[in-house]
Amino acid sequence: MAKFDEELMQLKQMILRMGAMVENSLKDSVRSLVERDNDLAKSVIEKDHQINALDVEIDEASIRMIALRQPCAGDLRFITTAMKITTDIERMGDLAVNIAERALELNEEPILKPYIDIPRMREISQGMIRDALDAFVRRDRNLAMEVIMRDDEVDDLKHEVLRELLFYMIQDPSTASRAMKISFVAQYIERFADHATNIAEMVIYLVAGKIIRHMEHPSEKG
Repeated sequence: MAKFDEELMQLKQMILRMGAMVENSLKDSVRSLVERDNDLAKSVIEKDHQINALDVEIDEASIRMIALRQPCAGDLRFITTAMKITTDIERMGDLAVNIAERALELNEEPILKPYIDIPRMREISQGMIRDALDAFVRRDRNLAMEVIMRDDEVDDLKHEVLRELLFYMIQDPSTASRAMKISFVAQYIERFADHATNIAEMVIYLVAGKIIRHMEHPSEKG
């Protein structure tokens, strides 16, 4: 295998490792809320620096490859797409930290309601980032499109959570503080899914050379 091909493979592996770290952060942050586990929430916060460090390492490796290898158009597009993707992944890590911070606050108060839709949002979003990165490595346009279509499921669940929380606040205004914190968690997970969607859209650009971001309907992205 040529040296450049080895470097491309290493770049893919670093991105997948960063994605796996963010997946775990999301899973653990939501679990820390559902199971009222403060130690787990603190662990998510403490590990965020590892994600940030890997983001920097990927950027440095990408810049070095561009400068030293002068890749052709297709490989150059792959490397620059990788750099954009890691920005989204890093922001996902920040969102997991935000969830963990809200968990620490909510865990000190009585439970307002059972967490049902939020774990479901987490499950879908976690699958989205996994599949988006798989699509990137495999250059799989169809899988990327499937990720984009799943974003609506997360949006619908978020709206359901917000409607239910509004009902609690109307019935008992003393629940407002807890309800708002839970609503923030739902919104953080929705944003996580949005970043996975961004990655999937970049995969389609990588494969097809077609920019589909900011289009309103999936049917327009075909």
